[in-house]
Amino acid sequence: MPVVAISMGDPSGIGPEVLGAALTWRDVKRGLVPVVFGDASLAKLPAFEALQVVAPEGLTRVTGPTLVAVTRLPAKDRKPGKPTEEGGRAQYAYVQAAIQAAKAGHADAICTAPVSKEQISRSGVPFMGHTEVLAEAFGCEVLMLMDGPRVRVALATNHLPLRAVPDALSKDALVKQIQLLSTSLAPLLGRAPKVGVCGLNPHAGEGGLLGREEVEVIAPAIQKAKALGVDVHGPLPADGLFAKADRMPYDAVLAMYHDQGLVAAKALDFERTVNVTLGLPVPRTSPDHGVAYDLAGKGAASAVPMATSLIRAAQLAKAARRTGG
Repeated sequence: MPVVAISMGDPSGIGPEVLGAALTWRDVKRGLVPVVFGDASLAKLPAFEALQVVAPEGLTRVTGPTLVAVTRLPAKDRKPGKPTEEGGRAQYAYVQAAIQAAKAGHADAICTAPVSKEQISRSGVPFMGHTEVLAEAFGCEVLMLMDGPRVRVALATNHLPLRAVPDALSKDALVKQIQLLSTSLAPLLGRAPKVGVCGLNPHAGEGGLLGREEVEVIAPAIQKAKALGVDVHGPLPADGLFAKADRMPYDAVLAMYHDQGLVAAKALDFERTVNVTLGLPVPRTSPDHGVAYDLAGKGAASAVPMATSLIRAAQLAKAARRTGG
């Protein structure tokens, strides 16, 4: 079975509890070997008692469920709903430990529980998101994909202020992203995917009346990608496109900015939409929600997104193994 490196997330958020619940799912137990990177205190919780506990320096490729004790936080730094600076540093350390395990060949995929960008940054670690950290760690260009049961939406730009988006778009970058989206999905679908590309402006720019990005950047990128053999279409008005969720004519859609894609993906199926990072040498998934401090410790958070993300990580690892990726 694939070995999945799992970062625990914010020790004061819902990560530990939804992860513990997800590990009890039958499909999770049967589909992967979990290696959890988190705090040593997890070993005292019923959901984690069956995991063998090892220190980070003692980790090798394992054959059974394992907890890697990256930190030993005092109770005040892992209190539900009460984040601290030390907890911010800890959640970043879990991510880095999972990445190092994957780079060392000890894991076939990475699954990250939710973290707080704000708390990590307050702890003194510059942090814009998992996607950016993973791209830097593996030294490759990546693409964020919201992989849902009704739509798959990739993002041309990630965590940028809206005013910075137009300047961040370029023909060459879009061509690479369209190609990456197509080649990444082909092994899962067993065929070349049909890709739709959103415009940036309302009504996809109305032929330049509402903006020139479609005319000068997006459409030329689509034409070049077509010439390279990608089945790609657009620029498409996002509002009309996502209204077709029940009869979506595309296997995946490339949105131009964060909320253009994520509002649609989360509205259509919040619990089962998985954040996937394409372009890495190992698959990475994450639930499409945050740390939810208001729910932490109350037993009210759903484990469905975490379990779905773990299962998807294992599926992607198996697909990569079949194709030699």
